[in-house]
Amino acid sequence: MDAHYSSCAEAEPFALRVIGDSMEPEFKDGCIIIIDPSGAARAGSFVVAQQGEELIFRQLAEARGVYYLAALNQAYPDLPLANGLRDVRGVVVQRAGTRRRDHKRYD
Repeated sequence: MDAHYSSCAEAEPFALRVIGDSMEPEFKDGCIIIIDPSGAARAGSFVVAQQGEELIFRQLAEARGVYYLAALNQAYPDLPLANGLRDVRGVVVQRAGTRRRDHKRYD
C-alpha cells in the first residue's frame, strides 16, 4: 500500500483490499476491510499502520509497554512499531466480502 493512500479527510473511514495471506484465516486475500482513522487502537485491535513508506495490516499487540504488529498467519514475523501508537493510521471496523456470511464488524 502506498503511503499516499487517500485524499479523504483524515477522520473519514476508508476501504482497502487485503493482499496476501498474512492475516488468514480471519481475513482472506482479496477481502475488503473498512478502516476508521479515528478508532481507538488497543492491543488486540486489527489496525493499518505506517511501516516506512508502506501501510501494513496486522493485529496490534503489546508486551511490556512496547507495541508491535502481529500477523495471524504464523509464517510471518512480528513487526515493531518504531513510534508506538503514532504509527497506527486506523482501526479495522468491518470486513466485507462477496457473500453476506463473509461480513463481520469489529468493535
